[in-house]
Amino acid sequence: MIKRVKKILITGGASGIGAAICRRMSNRDSLFLVHTRANKAGLEKTIRDIEKNGGRADAEFADLAVKGAARLLIQRAIEFLGGLDVLVANAGYALNTPITDVSDEDFETAHATIARSFFELATAAIPHLEKSNCGRIVGVSAFGPHVWRTNVTPFAATAAAKASMEITAKALALQLAPSGITVNLIAPGFVRKDQKAHVAISPETLDKLIAEVPMGRVAEPEEIASAVAFCASNEASYITGQIIHVNGGLV
Repeated sequence: MIKRVKKILITGGASGIGAAICRRMSNRDSLFLVHTRANKAGLEKTIRDIEKNGGRADAEFADLAVKGAARLLIQRAIEFLGGLDVLVANAGYALNTPITDVSDEDFETAHATIARSFFELATAAIPHLEKSNCGRIVGVSAFGPHVWRTNVTPFAATAAAKASMEITAKALALQLAPSGITVNLIAPGFVRKDQKAHVAISPETLDKLIAEVPMGRVAEPEEIASAVAFCASNEASYITGQIIHVNGGLV
């Protein structure tokens, strides 16, 4: 059985993959600070689920596209958690627009929300993770930087931001390896969303996307959460600098 960590900060934890990660990693020995930008109802449900599993949690609202907001989130986490064992960077920005139609503002927002916030979170967390005996940074990337198809519109701006996040993670993994802190990314394929469904994808496009998956289906959020939980565990102590693809066989 995977031994779960205790003091956890997760961004984007109010729904979908983030909420599933909280459910998967919560137990009576876990303490969470769960972030969302504005989904109060979703965050409250996530916290109830954590508590149902025996864990404890508090909520924090922040727009990570704002410069410095991610660093402040780390400060808030340390105040509540009293330390940090695991940082899970899951906040995203889904923009299903052809790259030539992406505005400067949207491109910058995607980069700020995904790539810059990951850099701010990770670098601010390092001094605290160094005090843990199981320091883990786990980011949720995407298939976008790796898998391209001509018959569907890619999330180009999102993919560009995720690619920057991946390079940052590899650089951090290399530098932090001597300290024992690991840095890994999970790259999901298409994942089933909550009841709002794929708000950035039409049903017709979603059917085309599923047809591209060798397993013939989208992933459940829990399948992504299991990969995140493993990378955050003691069992993954010799795995760092890796991008683990959980995508049903997309190549």
